[in-house]
Amino acid sequence: MNVNIQTVRFNADAKLLDYVNRKIDKLNTFHDSIIKADVYLKLDNVVHAIKDKTVEIAIHVPRQSYFVKSTSKSFEESFDLALDSMATQIKRKKQKMALRA
Repeated sequence: MNVNIQTVRFNADAKLLDYVNRKIDKLNTFHDSIIKADVYLKLDNVVHAIKDKTVEIAIHVPRQSYFVKSTSKSFEESFDLALDSMATQIKRKKQKMALRA
């Protein structure tokens, strides 16, 4: 799986990038033919003192794409919420495909 991580309005440290890479690899347990994963880490509300951290994940598999977005006060929390939602989406779609077969 090819993982592309982009940061918007900030530079991510190596610890955060390693965290994202390590967690995103776990999606292979839910779908074995993931081609590409795009992860966007964004700082929102830059004007305010408290900045929201938004994570968007786009997963590409043959003939299918999945997308989730999550916002919270830390990147780790946002990423975990988005990853859980992505896993649920993938599981649900695979169950529907299994029922059709």
